[in-house]
Amino acid sequence: MKAYWIAHVDVTDPDQYLHYTQRAPAAFALYGGRMLARGGRSEAMEGRRTPQRSVVIEFDSYEQALACYHSEQYQEAKRHREGVARAEVIIVEGVAPL
Repeated sequence: MKAYWIAHVDVTDPDQYLHYTQRAPAAFALYGGRMLARGGRSEAMEGRRTPQRSVVIEFDSYEQALACYHSEQYQEAKRHREGVARAEVIIVEGVAPL
């Protein structure tokens, strides 16, 4: 069953954040992640305010999504995000097709 990373990100230092965005896609690809949405237009309809960036990444399974997050490759990229962006990352399992 597919799984998704859903991330809301507010970038405080765009120049330094580039170091993250240059590294993270390699980790996603290694675990079969496919970018479905990244930083396009968005509007909060309920709840929290609209973040600067919303990201949705699809994986073939919940296990792959977790493995990607915990991988050495992603954790190395994430170190470049720390201190230059505030992020909320949720991994959610999809539903079986009807």
